[in-house]
Amino acid sequence: MAIFHNINNLPAFRNAVLTIGTFDGVHKGHRAILKEVVTHARNVNGESVLITFEPHPRKLLFPDQPLGIITPLAEKLQLITDTGIRHVVVAPFTLDFARLSAGEYIRDFLVNLFHPHTIIIGYDHRFGNDRKGDIKLLEDFSKDYQYELIEIPAQLIDEAAVSSTKIRNAITGGRLEDATQMLGRTYSIKGTVMHGKKLGRIIGYPTANLQPADPDQIIPAIGVYAIKAIHDGITYGGMLSIGYNPTVTDNHDIKIEANLFNFDQDIYGQTLEIQFIKKIREEQKFDSIEALKDQLNRDKVETLGIPGL
Repeated sequence: MAIFHNINNLPAFRNAVLTIGTFDGVHKGHRAILKEVVTHARNVNGESVLITFEPHPRKLLFPDQPLGIITPLAEKLQLITDTGIRHVVVAPFTLDFARLSAGEYIRDFLVNLFHPHTIIIGYDHRFGNDRKGDIKLLEDFSKDYQYELIEIPAQLIDEAAVSSTKIRNAITGGRLEDATQMLGRTYSIKGTVMHGKKLGRIIGYPTANLQPADPDQIIPAIGVYAIKAIHDGITYGGMLSIGYNPTVTDNHDIKIEANLFNFDQDIYGQTLEIQFIKKIREEQKFDSIEALKDQLNRDKVETLGIPGL
């Protein structure tokens, strides 16, 4: 398995079987598609090659719109290679690249760089300037450039698209159990532990204040969650709050604060991975610190009652 970031220094792939896409989430629907690519490459004694783009095309073309990705690039690459894909090419998405006509995209990018034996693509795949390229154009060019074109079944494509939308909606709606079911794994974010006001220590619930590593990744809905946290290869159960801390502050910045069970280390500046298991409740404003502490006690009891925590 190899990952390439320099498209001007690619090896000569043997009977390259290509697929192209963002594959955000690498969820169950995506993995069904990638399984087809791996199987076909094996059948033609070739190498499976997945092409993806960085930054995400929407970030460059629509910079004012929130991106809301499910998987940051490093995690996505690992998940893709775990499916058995032999090579992943991370092509830089630039304005010059976006200006390529559909024909130039096929000739100068796909054919000249990858010399594909087979291109496996969905019926709805669009490419080139103004997204004028489609599977019909790829079919027309296949005669000139001698590649085989395979259309991914519409059902697989539609299921993958629907799943991505449903997963995003589940995460932003706080339905993490639904997201887990569709992803086939627990949704997680990584971030750096930052200094906070240390109010949690006063009430017996010290928290790690997390600054997400990727500002484009989706943050779950405001509320309190049962979590698992991974630090230095060790997994801890815990609780996490996403919100404004209305009981103790009038600040309107959203904070992500994790309380880890059986954990007492100074980890400021270090990386923490948070796996979201279940939303426990909505954020609340309490009349006193004591009332907040009583609720946190109940939250911990409920969290500890969840299998695996």
